[in-house]
Amino acid sequence: MTLTRVVLTSGRVIGLSHLRLSSTYDGLLEGYPHQALNDRRIKRLLAAAAAETPRTPTHLVPPPREHPEYGRTRHAGPFGPAEFLPPVACIGLFDSAPVARDIDPVLHGSSLTVVWFQATPQPPSGHDADQGLREVAWEELAKDYEI
Repeated sequence: MTLTRVVLTSGRVIGLSHLRLSSTYDGLLEGYPHQALNDRRIKRLLAAAAAETPRTPTHLVPPPREHPEYGRTRHAGPFGPAEFLPPVACIGLFDSAPVARDIDPVLHGSSLTVVWFQATPQPPSGHDADQGLREVAWEELAKDYEI
């Protein structure tokens, strides 16, 4: 069952059938977000996505990374400068029509698991989805399957 549909910038419509949202910094009790911490968080999300959907390719939408500045210099703690990702981490399984043009669209589809970050816990929808998500190169990344 499709939860919502997203319109990619290419015009392709993809359906979201599974969505997992989590707080980007869930479990961070001490310290502050920094590049190494964010890189580890992204790596764990990609591994979780691949484990949840092992027959589907996984793609990361590169997240924006904010580097707050305090005055004229960047505040650097023991782990380096602070770096923030958007507050909501998302893993979504998307389906669409097949990528290959020579197969029957009634009997085939294409799928891709996407990891992205966004500002709110709202599911992506239509043309209002995060721009990075809408720019996914579906034809290059998704895998066709037989229904």
